[in-house]
Amino acid sequence: MAPDALSLANVHAFYGDSHILHGVSFSLQAGAVLALLGRNGAGKTTCISTIIGFLKPQDGEIRLFGEQIAGLTPERISHLGIGLVPQGRRIFPSLTVRENLMVARQRENTTGKPWNIERIFDMFPRLRERQAQIAGTLSGGELQMLAIGRALMGNPRVLLLDEPSEGLAPLIVTEVGRTIRRLKQEGQSIVLVEQNLQLALDVADHAVILNTGRTVFAGSAGDILNNEELIAQNLGVFHAH
Repeated sequence: MAPDALSLANVHAFYGDSHILHGVSFSLQAGAVLALLGRNGAGKTTCISTIIGFLKPQDGEIRLFGEQIAGLTPERISHLGIGLVPQGRRIFPSLTVRENLMVARQRENTTGKPWNIERIFDMFPRLRERQAQIAGTLSGGELQMLAIGRALMGNPRVLLLDEPSEGLAPLIVTEVGRTIRRLKQEGQSIVLVEQNLQLALDVADHAVILNTGRTVFAGSAGDILNNEELIAQNLGVFHAH
């Protein structure tokens, strides 16, 4: 059996003396979308930081296609094939759209279709139109497309999306959803951290809910929508039918 794209087993992480992640375990199948859900402070961002190597886990295993990556440097983890679209998008505002994408080229992808600037422009025609524009002048939605495009230029085997719909107008949120679905169709394995429950459950195959750094649910995304109690206790949002 092929290994999972990404798996966490009993991961514990601390910020200073604060124990944030308490034995978090979940796995992402290759080519699937996993939504990582939870209230603010539930440990989602810490989880992403630990996967990407900004924070070293005190205990537990993190594997990328079966290879242990826990404790490696962020550079090494990125090189092995984990791409991050960070919260707040963090592009280079003084570079053009095209330059932002070119700077991000790193891993030559030998498997399948590699991402290159043309393929990014095919996926985001708006970026093609704006390629000579200074990135700092783009709209929120365009910046998010650029941030995703930039992560893809590294040809990631697993893409981490940290709050991609944050601060975007509803119409643009729909577009972000469409983008995630298209990436999934192309076989991209994705972990999606998202406050927008509707968007997350629309695009995800599986979901994990964290509450105070513990996994309180791991299963099919469809099982969450009808579970009012689970939502009320762990997500604090009321679901409209």
